Amino acid sequence: MRRITDADEFTCGRVALRLVRPDDCNERYLQWLNDGAVNRYLETRWTAQSLESIVQFVAGARAAQDSYLFAIIQRPPGRHIGNIRIGPINPHHAYGDISYFIGERDLWGQGYATEAIRCATDVGFRVLGLHRLQAGVYAENVASARALERVGYVLEGRFRRQLRSGVGWEDHLWYGLLGDEFKA
Repeated sequence: MRRITDADEFTCGRVALRLVRPDDCNERYLQWLNDGAVNRYLETRWTAQSLESIVQFVAGARAAQDSYLFAIIQRPPGRHIGNIRIGPINPHHAYGDISYFIGERDLWGQGYATEAIRCATDVGFRVLGLHRLQAGVYAENVASARALERVGYVLEGRFRRQLRSGVGWEDHLWYGLLGDEFKA
């Protein structure tokens, strides 16, 4: 498995993925994490967010040996619109988790999450040599489940009432995709 560096950029349709950089830690990023609609299904909603906490999170992500945090860049105009992460990666079994969000609400429902998932999935299989990728979603997050399904992820499991949400306890859905099933 090769290491991804700041020099790498992966372009797929209307999006490009590159590692999140310290200069991405700005007021706009903070607004996303503090927006109740954006963070509705993000685990970051459980703790107060600040520029300092974002800087620390990104520094930790950049130092991690078992994951990659990518900025989702809208092409054009080159605007950072959200993040997608591959990891943690289990190197022995060659699988990793995928998680993501689109912070720019004006772009919701336009296929950007699907394109970012497809691009990160391609990176995971082609560049990192993974065998499997998987993603967990809140059952109520139908848009996220559909984006995964459009890329080819298959619903593999349901953990009943595992997650606390704004409406009470909610099922946790797990999707998976194997490298030999993926159609880039």
